[in-house]
Amino acid sequence: MIVRPHLHWFRMLLAWRGSVLPQLLPRLVLVLVISIVAVAAHDHILKLTVNLSTVPFSLIGIALAVFLGFRNSASYDRYWEGRKLWGQMLNESRSLVRESLTLVQSDDPRTHVRPFAELLCALPHALRHQLRRTDPRADLEARLPRDVFERVMASRYRPMTLVQCASEWLRNEARAGRVDGYAVLAFEHNFNGLSDVIGGCERIVSTPLPFAYTVMIHRTVYFFCALLPFGLVDSIGALTPIFAVFVAYAFMAHEAIASQLEDPFGTEDNDLALNAMSEGIEVALHDLLGEPTSLPARAPEQFIID
Repeated sequence: MIVRPHLHWFRMLLAWRGSVLPQLLPRLVLVLVISIVAVAAHDHILKLTVNLSTVPFSLIGIALAVFLGFRNSASYDRYWEGRKLWGQMLNESRSLVRESLTLVQSDDPRTHVRPFAELLCALPHALRHQLRRTDPRADLEARLPRDVFERVMASRYRPMTLVQCASEWLRNEARAGRVDGYAVLAFEHNFNGLSDVIGGCERIVSTPLPFAYTVMIHRTVYFFCALLPFGLVDSIGALTPIFAVFVAYAFMAHEAIASQLEDPFGTEDNDLALNAMSEGIEVALHDLLGEPTSLPARAPEQFIID
């Protein structure tokens, strides 16, 4: 994801990075060529003349706008749910570290709970790699003890293995008498919250929007944009290429944005900034421990590709 500060309205008109225009440019050029052909045919430069009424385009355009609205709404719901789940992970992780510092009886609580906090620091990185289907080895090896690292890497669902390791740490503390039964219940409530986060993210990744629905909208958009110049040429003549390309950009951009938001955990420009979120959770947990972090600070005025 590209994270940037709010732009001035004029700079927003010229924004390139982070928009879907680069990937749409070849398609818009094709619409421009079709529009030029439509104008040439209308002015009898070509032997073939195709003039269509604007009435069917008005009806199809209204229906298509409604369908694109539903598609964008469904995709954004997935995006927003993913963002809420990662926000919940931050809250649950903070609560677990706070509870471990205050409810576990120890002479040096920060040193005593550091192994527990390290497991929670590694959790968002493990989940990010699982959602993106990338190799977590480098991130996890730098944050986990060797035996825990090997156990996590040997498992299939690595985030849940980390939650299991954290739960085992709590079990050992309870057996040693440093945590009472009421505190265990408080911990378990937050552990269940982390399980809900992981399961919710897995549900989003494993359940895409119905393919037939996506294909139907995709075909309709491109069929509409390809024939639109022949419906406009009678009324606006030489201005047909300008308006046809603009309308095509509006419809194609909506579809492209919905396609990106459908999988919010990917690496496209408008997906969630999971790298920054993972580092933010880790920084927050180290801050509770009173430890400085070596992670680089994120400059909000710079472009960030996550």
